[in-house]
Amino acid sequence: MSLDDLPIVDDPLEAGAEDRVFDSLLLVGPLLILFIAIAGRSPLTTGGAIAYCWFFISYIIYRGGQERV
Repeated sequence: MSLDDLPIVDDPLEAGAEDRVFDSLLLVGPLLILFIAIAGRSPLTTGGAIAYCWFFISYIIYRGGQERV
C-alpha cells in the first residue's frame, strides 16, 4: 500500500507540485496542528512544531537553491 492508495491523500498529491516531500509536508502540517490541539501545549508538542517549521523552511530553501543552479 502506498500513499497514493489512500482516498483522501490521492487528490492533493495529484494536484500538488509533484514533489513528494513538499506534498507530504503540506499534508502533515494540519495533522500536526490537530495533534497539538488535542494533546495540548507541552514541551513535546512545542518541539514537534518547531522541528516541523525548521524542516519545512529548510526544505524550501534547499529546493530554491536547486532551482537556481
